[in-house]
Amino acid sequence: MTDETRRRIVRTGEAELGPYDMEGPVQPDMAALYLSYDKATAEGCYLMRMDPGAVTIPHDHAGFEDFLVLDGALVDSDGTVFRAGDAVSYAPGTHHNSWTTTGCTLIGFDWRPRPPSPRGGGCRPPPRG
Repeated sequence: MTDETRRRIVRTGEAELGPYDMEGPVQPDMAALYLSYDKATAEGCYLMRMDPGAVTIPHDHAGFEDFLVLDGALVDSDGTVFRAGDAVSYAPGTHHNSWTTTGCTLIGFDWRPRPPSPRGGGCRPPPRG
């Protein structure tokens, strides 16, 4: 298999987003495009669009959740407002929910640290501080 056959290109401006159900039930005012996200492992990359007034269901993170706000604004449960261009990282164990009054689009990546292998490598979280 060549590198080109292992690559996936998604024209997000042309792609149709599907139902968003990462916190359980489908939320009709939200949509997602699962790029590499695997529901079985709850890891991978996704594009998420929230309509104005959308609210996520309160949830816990078993691993890291990292996202970049592409447009609009997102408000977190502690009142922090994330705007286009903001990159956000939640540590494992975080409990929160978010909402938007303007609508927003973000690209997210959920992942869990891996222990180093005997051959080296692995994935360790960045230092906090």
